[in-house]
Amino acid sequence: MCTILDMTTSANTSLPVFANEPFCDFSDAKIAQQMREAIQHAESRLTAEKYPLVLNGEEKTTKTEIVSVNPARPSQTIGVYASADASHVPSAVASASKAFASWSAQSTEKRADLLLRAASLLRERKMEFNAWLVLEAGKNWGEADADTAEAIDFLEYYALQAIQLAHAKPSIQYPGEENQLVYLPLGVGAVLPPWNFPLAIMAGMTCAAIVMGNTVVLKPSPLTPTIALRFVELLLECGLPEGVVTLCQGGPEFGDALVGHPEVQFIAFTGSKKVGLHIHAKAAQTQPGQRGIKRTILELGGKDGIIVDADADLESAANGVVASAFGFNGQKCSACSRVIVDQSVHDEFVEMLKTRVAALAQGDPVENFATGPVANDAAYDRVLGYIQDGATRGTIVAGGHAKTKPEDGYYIEPTVITGLTSSDRLCQEEIFGPVLTVIAAKDFDDALRIANDTEYGLTGAIYSSSEEKLHRAAREFHVGNLYFNRKCTGAMVGAHPFGGFKMSGTDSKAGGPDYLHLFSQAKSIARKLA
Repeated sequence: MCTILDMTTSANTSLPVFANEPFCDFSDAKIAQQMREAIQHAESRLTAEKYPLVLNGEEKTTKTEIVSVNPARPSQTIGVYASADASHVPSAVASASKAFASWSAQSTEKRADLLLRAASLLRERKMEFNAWLVLEAGKNWGEADADTAEAIDFLEYYALQAIQLAHAKPSIQYPGEENQLVYLPLGVGAVLPPWNFPLAIMAGMTCAAIVMGNTVVLKPSPLTPTIALRFVELLLECGLPEGVVTLCQGGPEFGDALVGHPEVQFIAFTGSKKVGLHIHAKAAQTQPGQRGIKRTILELGGKDGIIVDADADLESAANGVVASAFGFNGQKCSACSRVIVDQSVHDEFVEMLKTRVAALAQGDPVENFATGPVANDAAYDRVLGYIQDGATRGTIVAGGHAKTKPEDGYYIEPTVITGLTSSDRLCQEEIFGPVLTVIAAKDFDDALRIANDTEYGLTGAIYSSSEEKLHRAAREFHVGNLYFNRKCTGAMVGAHPFGGFKMSGTDSKAGGPDYLHLFSQAKSIARKLA
């Protein structure tokens, strides 16, 4: 466990070494039993009572509400929440603005200590948060545990990175002067996280902002409000002052008004390209009373491809593609949705995919099946629509159907479609579900062309034994996160700073050494020496 409670503000302070949080081994009967008990305990806490909106310490009633349900069992309500609308934005921003003066005046070490205490407590309660991720987000045990572990990583990594920035110096000291470079907070920000990593990304964006001295209004996804509530409760338990994080459950109306508020200095958003571009455009519209240019920190998804070259280890490639395409049912912005295969090994590789996909067990995440449901009824309908379209344009070689009626859970079979071209809409549009298209490439040049033939540029991978081709991919495969001979999902904090090119966002590189710069403004100070 990292701690800096005994650290001083000396520039020579030795910081703890960051290490990624290990994953749980659920093949261990004792650990599996702990998980089952955590799920049972979480289910015992489900209530039909509506959680109120809390602004400036006062509970507020609302006309509308958010009902969170279990996507594996839509009849099971996880929580009911008062839903903020545009009328609540001024109070929420005022709460964050009031807290900014004292919070920004705290030392970086004290703010970082709060993150480290939160990481330690989250580690103690890992099974509890895993259970909420299973019930509210529909993740199996391994996917839930990876989400929680990443949240712990973000907290510890950003705490240590903030300390390093606090002691940053200009690379050159000008003769006759003492030169400083300090990183100051921006002010009040809006944090708008997604539903698919409702703990890790939510915690990462929120805590990156507050460790730099900002305060935030946090609007989580309406699909996963409970996870955000539990995390904010944990922060408060660790000593977070009132108003530093103002939690507002709400829908698009609240989010839109929040982005446009003149006192909101930055917006951190992870989600769809459509919504992200709207936020970017709205943030660029200067409002009366606005004192600064709003900053947008955007991660907008992808249409991620894996190239399988003729000289690849096909067994390894097939395993990596299936893991990338169908982990968490394809509901990751990094998920492989296109596999680009050299035509000389295309048919052989498709047979390998069919065998592996057929072996994927699908069922309730509570029972830790490999694949589970998609997020909600809208996702269920959207993904089935893409599959039906794919059936008319190509050949479905695996899956292709809904596994259940929507009232019995939003289950869709892992689906593989061949015979499509790069220009087909299924190979261009982000589906965000368990659908993989297989595209035949004439040769390696053609494979690179196809890989880059999309408006997105988030993640990608290449399986090849040729060093020359790997070097070419490093130069020419235009994505923010590129992997050689491994899957294209599973970015680890610190090792794989995450963010993409083109329409995949602002390449913000979450979990990397540049990320906290986005939540701060650098000030150069020069003192003339006597």
